[in-house]
Parts: sequence; C-alpha cells; structure tokens
Amino acid sequence: MYKIMSAGPTQVSEKVRMARSLETTNPDLDEVFFDFYKDTCDILKELLHSSGDAFILGGEGILGLEAACATLTEKGDRVLVLDNGIFGKGFADFVTMYGGEAVLYTCDYRRPIDVDELRKFLEKDSDFKYATVVHCDTPSGILNDVSRICPLLAEFGILTVADSVAGMFGEYLNVDESKIDILCGGSQKALSAPAGLTMLWVSPKAMKVMENRKTPVAAFYANILNFKDYYKNMAFPYTMPISDINGIRAALENVKADKDIFQRHAKIAKATRAAVTKAGLKLYPEEGYSNTVTVVEVPEGLTDEQILMTVRNKYNVLLSGCFDVLAGKVFRIGHMGENARVEDMTETMDALDKTFSDLGYKLNCSMKDEFLAQLK
Repeated sequence: MYKIMSAGPTQVSEKVRMARSLETTNPDLDEVFFDFYKDTCDILKELLHSSGDAFILGGEGILGLEAACATLTEKGDRVLVLDNGIFGKGFADFVTMYGGEAVLYTCDYRRPIDVDELRKFLEKDSDFKYATVVHCDTPSGILNDVSRICPLLAEFGILTVADSVAGMFGEYLNVDESKIDILCGGSQKALSAPAGLTMLWVSPKAMKVMENRKTPVAAFYANILNFKDYYKNMAFPYTMPISDINGIRAALENVKADKDIFQRHAKIAKATRAAVTKAGLKLYPEEGYSNTVTVVEVPEGLTDEQILMTVRNKYNVLLSGCFDVLAGKVFRIGHMGENARVEDMTETMDALDKTFSDLGYKLNCSMKDEFLAQLK
C-alpha cells in the first residue's frame, strides 16, 4: 500500500472507513436519514460559521463549482473570474458553458491576489453579477485572502463564489464574516474523507438571486435549487450516497474534536517549506503560501516523472505532479487533513531525501532532519 501524501485525495482515518461500512437504509424513504443529513449539514454551517444554507451533493468537488455557476448564470451575465491560478482560470469554462460572459482578471500565478489592485480595477468596472475566486489554488499552492477579497466585491454589489476545496479545514474560514455567497468544498482534501462528495454553503442573498432567475437553470444534477426544500418536502432530487455521507459525518466529527487543527497545519507547512528551501530546492509560489500543500519546482537536470516514480515505486509514497501550464514543472506535497501529521511528513521527507540521492541530485541538507529541527 502506498502512503498517500498527494495534494488530495488524502489519507482516511479508521473512524471514517468504519462509518462508511455501516448498514444502510433507503435514503429516499427513511425519515431518520433526512434528519441525519440535515444534522450533518448543520455541522458544516457551525464549523464554517455560516448562517445560510449548507448542502451535501453526490459528486466530487468539481460538481460544486459547476453547480454554483449553473444556478447563478443566465445568458449574457457578466461574471468576473479572478485568475491567479489554473483552477481560478478554470471557472471561466463553467461560466461560458451556461451562457455567461467570463471577464478574466489575470494576475501573477506566483502570488496571491493584490486586494488594493483589485479595488482599482473595480472602481473602473464593477458591472458583474458575481465573481469567482479560489481560496487555495492547489496546482500552485497559492492562498488568496477571501476574508478581504469577498467583502471588497460585496462593496460593489457583486455576489461571490469561492472555491475552498483545498483550503477549508486546513485554513480558517468564516463564511459570514467573509461575505461569501456560495462556498464550494470537497470531501477528499483536508476533511480527509474519500472523494465523491461536494459541500456547498449558500447565503440568503445568493439563494434569492437564484430563485428570482428569469430563465430555468440549464442543469438538473448541477442545480442548487433542487436541494432548497429537501427537508420541508422530505425528498432529495436524487438518491443520496448514504455510505459516503456516513463517512463525511465521521470526518466532520474528527475535525470538531481536533482543537488545534489550524495550528497543526500551519506548523507542519512552515517546517516543510523551510526543509525544502534549506535543501536547495525552490518553492513555486513567491509569497502567499497555503498551509495545505507545498509546491516545489523540479530542479534542473531532473524531470517530474523521475521524482514522482522513484518516490512512489521505491519508497511507496504518492506525491502529485501537475498539469496545464505547470505540467512537468513542479511536484506537490499534500500536508492536509490526515496527511498533516509529523510522522507522515517525516516519512515523506525521508523518502524525498533518498529519492534525490538515488537520482544523483545533491541536496544542501537532509530535508527530513531539517523538517524535524523546525518543529522543535
């Protein structure tokens, strides 16, 4: 078995695995399950400080991004796509797919969005129905400050859709204070449940806008409105994946019990970055580092495939490569959720030390030793 230290999916705790193995009922007919689902959504609201609605959808995290755009967008709507990463730019595809006009605000992929510069842009052009922003752009490891970006957009009357699939539960988030209208999450990142579920938090303002559309939503599975009255009507729009939801409930209980979860992520991320740079490797971001993933440039003379295949096939550790404009240029270490443990990261750093040695690349120091030294 490989040690999964990729940028998601992550390792899954025994408690979550056992919850997924429980005997199941018929989620379409059993009223007890409706209560269980609603209680689980209420935990989501509590943990992310939301007074709006929360829903769990049966589909990997990308479903939430598409559902937000599908349910908000009508033909001709101008949508501001904040693009400082591969996933940030990717929102434009969902906007145009549902008839909207995507206006890209493109900036440096190695740095977080500059809020002051964004304000200057909005002072010249703020005629947008909503804007999209990525909290943690997993391909680049950049963290955008949604606690400043989304309130700024709200000042200009612009709704916000935030993707925190790879941020939430590893980075602090307060939905209400950040004025996020639709927040999108996924089960397989820092929450450390298996892939397969989307989580959505929807503000009353966003719900009202979606309800008052002039045209029908051009989707069924990606239509948030189909979930609006599930509890009142005791009816889901489709049969819910009950074992997955049992698992996510256990994962949420793990998060609730982990009082130092954000400090743990921050400490391990800082030690990882220090170990990487002191060893002579270069981080891809120049600032604005996420505490859930570290993105490292492939050093000259090596390929990403050499690094990833050696660490996997010889030392049984799964790390991530990348795609799009970063294909072949970086490798990624996921230290989020169950991966953000000292023992797991120590093993990962040791495997990387040995991998670079095997490939004939001399590091300035042992990443494992430096990682442990940083934790003292």
